[in-house]
Amino acid sequence: MAQQSERCDEMLAQAREFLELLHHEMPSVGSFQRRWDEVRRDVEKTGSYRHTREELIFGARVAWRQSVRCVGRVRWPALVVRDARRARTVRQVCHELARHLRFATNGGRIRSAITILAPDEPIGPRVRIWNEQLVRYAGWRRPDGTVLGDPRNAGFTELVQRLGWRPPAEPSAWDLLPWVIETAAEEPRVLAVPRRLVLEVPITHPEYGWFAQLGLRWHAVPVISHMRLHIGGIDYSAVPFNGFYLGDEIASRNLADKDRYDQVAEVARGMGLNLGSDRSLWRDRAVIELNRAVLYSFDHAGVSITDHHTEARHFMRFASMESTAGRCPHADWSWINAHPVPPQTPTFHRLWDGHEVEPNFWLDDDARRRAQGELVGPTLRQSRSR
Repeated sequence: MAQQSERCDEMLAQAREFLELLHHEMPSVGSFQRRWDEVRRDVEKTGSYRHTREELIFGARVAWRQSVRCVGRVRWPALVVRDARRARTVRQVCHELARHLRFATNGGRIRSAITILAPDEPIGPRVRIWNEQLVRYAGWRRPDGTVLGDPRNAGFTELVQRLGWRPPAEPSAWDLLPWVIETAAEEPRVLAVPRRLVLEVPITHPEYGWFAQLGLRWHAVPVISHMRLHIGGIDYSAVPFNGFYLGDEIASRNLADKDRYDQVAEVARGMGLNLGSDRSLWRDRAVIELNRAVLYSFDHAGVSITDHHTEARHFMRFASMESTAGRCPHADWSWINAHPVPPQTPTFHRLWDGHEVEPNFWLDDDARRRAQGELVGPTLRQSRSR
């Protein structure tokens, strides 16, 4: 009983702090005292409360505004919040994920969106999505230790096979991983991602014709799906959300990192660079051309993308707006600075307060490990049957 009382006290404290923030920034939502009385009665009676639609939208948008690792937060007021809290079965959740992907893709004119599924109960989540992102490419381990596809996802690729996924007869470097969804009433299920909903961009170069022969591509929308949203004492463990890509994310990391697609040397060879001497700066030059290729390809395909110079200027505008509003522009310096030539962007030359405040998105260790292919703890259904 003492533990339950402490949990209620903590939830009430967080709920009040959130409601005070909401009513301070949006006084038009109505009476603070009336709403606070409602929330307090609900928590004291049931151990929890339900956010209104206005609270849900505000909380999700502010969580993005306060997410220290995102450089694109100038757009936070435009985040589209999809309320899918009634989806409780695996089939219903799968339907909402498909709707999110279709809505966010928007034929290439990417829309920033979040789909909020059922909130957690005091005993734990009602819905979990095991995938790191809704669209990821499989990684196939070969006998010689190399990986065909994306090495980052090799563990998850093996996990979904253990859960019953049948891989393609001829694996490739660009096979879409299925979704793994579980609910409080159903064990984890593996469901194929509808291929028609996944917009992909073939990567070519504005000058190098041979670039197309590398066979590179990337998907259009980065929908993060394994982070937890915390608003006013309430957790939402299933909240897939997206903005749109920064070219640097794809070119300097996904396609360039040695533990990902590792394409830097291939591009350098195509450019005829001297790979035998670091003084030739062949890595730097190849990464820059990868960035040019990604930006050119997305633009040519009519798919939304931004570059690190533009986004850094947007972030400085965001920081100025936050300061004007009397808020601290929290940011993790190591995340908001681009990888190619970072001193050329204005975000490089300033220290930022990296403190994380609520509402916000959080990555739990168990969720991270599941996305890496590790089976962690009991399923939601098993945890409730104990």
